[in-house]
Amino acid sequence: MPLDDIRMTLGDVPDTPGVYLWKGAEGEVLYVGKAKSLRKRMKQYVLGQDDREKIPFLMEQAAGYDYMVTDTEVESLILEANLIKQFDPPYNVDYRDGKSFPFIAINFDDPYPAIKFTREKHRAGTRYFGPYTDARGARETVEIVRRVYPICRSTCAEWKRLTAHGGEPAGKPCFDYHVSKGPGACVGAITREEYAERVADVVAFLEGRHRGVADDLERHMREASADLDYERAARFRNSLDAVRSVLEKQKVVSDRPLDMDVIGFEREETIAGVHVFLVREGRVLAGNDFVLDKGLDVPESELIEGFLLRYYGEATYMPREVIVPAMPEDPVVTEEWLSGLRGARVSLSVPQRGEKRALAELAATNARFTLARYKHRTRYDEERLNRALLELESALALPAPPLRIECFDISTLQGTYSVGSMVVFSGGRADRAAYRRFRIRMPAEEANDFAMMREILGRRFARDKAGDARFGAHPDLIVVDGGKPQLTAALAAAEALGVDVRIVSLAKREEQLYVPGWEDPVTLPTGSSSLYLVKRVRDEAHRFAIEYHRTLRAKAMTASVLDDIPGVGPKRKKELLKAFGSVKRLRAASAEEIRAVPGVSGELAADIVHALERPGEGAGS
Repeated sequence: MPLDDIRMTLGDVPDTPGVYLWKGAEGEVLYVGKAKSLRKRMKQYVLGQDDREKIPFLMEQAAGYDYMVTDTEVESLILEANLIKQFDPPYNVDYRDGKSFPFIAINFDDPYPAIKFTREKHRAGTRYFGPYTDARGARETVEIVRRVYPICRSTCAEWKRLTAHGGEPAGKPCFDYHVSKGPGACVGAITREEYAERVADVVAFLEGRHRGVADDLERHMREASADLDYERAARFRNSLDAVRSVLEKQKVVSDRPLDMDVIGFEREETIAGVHVFLVREGRVLAGNDFVLDKGLDVPESELIEGFLLRYYGEATYMPREVIVPAMPEDPVVTEEWLSGLRGARVSLSVPQRGEKRALAELAATNARFTLARYKHRTRYDEERLNRALLELESALALPAPPLRIECFDISTLQGTYSVGSMVVFSGGRADRAAYRRFRIRMPAEEANDFAMMREILGRRFARDKAGDARFGAHPDLIVVDGGKPQLTAALAAAEALGVDVRIVSLAKREEQLYVPGWEDPVTLPTGSSSLYLVKRVRDEAHRFAIEYHRTLRAKAMTASVLDDIPGVGPKRKKELLKAFGSVKRLRAASAEEIRAVPGVSGELAADIVHALERPGEGAGS
């Protein structure tokens, strides 16, 4: 359905809360969103009133839509989370690798619930703990749990035989029972009631209530010892040692029994790393890492809300508080949804100070390492750069991938301290040794951005024609910051020197490339490697120009009035400032006091006094 036809049908969409689905030509779901008013929200898409970068590209692919009405906004959020999980739309936030994460599970429908490591979909009657992002860590947790509270494991052959017989012992003792990891249910060594209590303790342990577990074990050990049941006391002691070893590995972040998740993000153009600290009873229980398939290409609030929907839609425990670097798109509705998952009040917050702020910063640091490890493991940067160069070759009709890209920018303040910058990217990477900077020579009263761009490109091309090795190889592509006027200036400079090179300009607002002889600008796809590269090149040229411009301004502002006095060179200036400490004190000194400085004659002292007189001061005032 063409976009105009979609626009005409939106009048029939109800003005109520609900969820909308934009669909492609084959009926595939492209994006799922929620809205307080379905009609108003969907009209923003087709009328171009949504300024998110991805929307124009989404609407280019949209061929239809569907929607579902809900009674409340919270219901729409719940439905949105479920539909995203069901359809996995490409324009919604999702985990980048798409893998399933492991859980620890206990099936309560069995006569003797057993513990297991699994990646299965959630089943009724089974309690899941996770998700864990480290499979080895999840398996180690199972082993620790069984050392603390020996219960059956689902892979045990004797447990399977026991379950098949409806919980009636019908086998021989399993190996785990002999090494004190199994409870002996297979031979009737434990009653169902006792086993149920042990499973409840396991649940408490997996939820992170380790302090209470340690206190209970110590109490049981003392009771067994008082009853002279030393063998039983020894078993409790061994379990207590295992719990204490776990507690020692956990970082204490507060004396208060904090129950919260702390989420840190690190975003790049189209990818983001996430680290989640699980804080239970004031201790960091664990840290989970995730990589998302969206980054700077979506607003931070949308990225955060998307992750919360994805993560807590699967998580098996909901803490009292969730710390985030910024609030999601609709914090009130999101809080209500999270509270519904917990069955009690859950608060979202962005801490500004204190222990929570410090932990949030640590989570952000870990998210940065999460992203770095992922990029290193998958060779993400290398593949992205190769793809970017091939995309630019195709989009700009170049004869080959632009292995050497040069970008030029101007920085000026009303025609003063005007400078130009040239940055070089070789193979898609910044080649800082090849950077060059230019101090504009034309008179300030004649200066304008276009004339200055023509000057610096003329100087660069002149070096190229002369074969100046300091400027490196001939560029495959030149990018100038600006629109058509800047492109015209650059082309004039190239034509004047007879230089043959592809030159394009990049407009800041629309992020469009203007190409000589092409009627319409080139719009690189949002989130594409090529757009990311040209924006990086442009931003680096801008940074380098601004840095040089500020350096010149700073030097001018710190220049001493002593520099303009004949007879005062660097050496005498240094002696004068050493003797008086500052120009202010030197201005207050008499000629006799100045003359006492080594190397200063009486005549020079008088000249200095005269030069430093303020307006209205002196003999004639």
